Amino acid sequence: MPRPAVNVAVRAARAAGQIILRYMNRLEGLAVVEKQRMDFASEVDRAAEAEIIRELKRAFPAHAILAEESGAQGKGKHVWVIDPLDGTHNYLRGFPHFCVSIGMLENGEPMHAVVYDPLRDELFTASRGDGAYLNDRRIRVSPRTELGGALLATGFPYRQRAHLDPQLDMTRALLADAEDIRRTGSAALDLAYVANGRLDGYFEIGLKPWDMAAGCLLVREAGGRYCDFVGRDGIPDTGNLVAGGLKVVEGMVKAIAPQLTPALSR
Repeated sequence: MPRPAVNVAVRAARAAGQIILRYMNRLEGLAVVEKQRMDFASEVDRAAEAEIIRELKRAFPAHAILAEESGAQGKGKHVWVIDPLDGTHNYLRGFPHFCVSIGMLENGEPMHAVVYDPLRDELFTASRGDGAYLNDRRIRVSPRTELGGALLATGFPYRQRAHLDPQLDMTRALLADAEDIRRTGSAALDLAYVANGRLDGYFEIGLKPWDMAAGCLLVREAGGRYCDFVGRDGIPDTGNLVAGGLKVVEGMVKAIAPQLTPALSR
């Protein structure tokens, strides 16, 4: 049975999803701002985020918030980490791969997670120690025991193009054994797909906390692992993330090690 915190986050995610879908037929009229080079936000991001915060604050007024659009609100050991529309670039182009991501950290550790794909009505949920679920069905990472033949996903660092060359070197190294690599544009949804076994592994440079908080817990509760590029477990402060099945992550870390620059090894 889902924990109360997950039930609240599910309500918030579904409410945000309704806002996201409502605007889909009028994308050309949306107000869009460029927060920084090649990093966009729309009025849909802001409206969805406001709805999520409203639901969470109603249930947990003392909890802190860390949200992509509005930033940090409050302090405390419980922090809700929110990406109201992960995959904004996709959404603004009508590319059907985006989601709502809500994670709750306790003293920095992920405790609850909700990733919601409103287009497919797919709801991924997890609580620490309770397993991971898709629409109330238990999910597991893929049973693959090696990097060979793996289907991976990544994201290219549009915020940090200085790392593009090592990213391409990593991609080349991984493709020596992996079957293929996808670049779909939503880190949270890709991590949910890893948890569900649709993907065997994921890696990306420079993710933000709201990109990872929910998805990482889904992967772990589905029997997988997440770490930084040199294999240190936990949500990486650098945002340089590797996630997947245990043996796939081991193979990925080994394959990319020779390609790492000093900046990516920190």
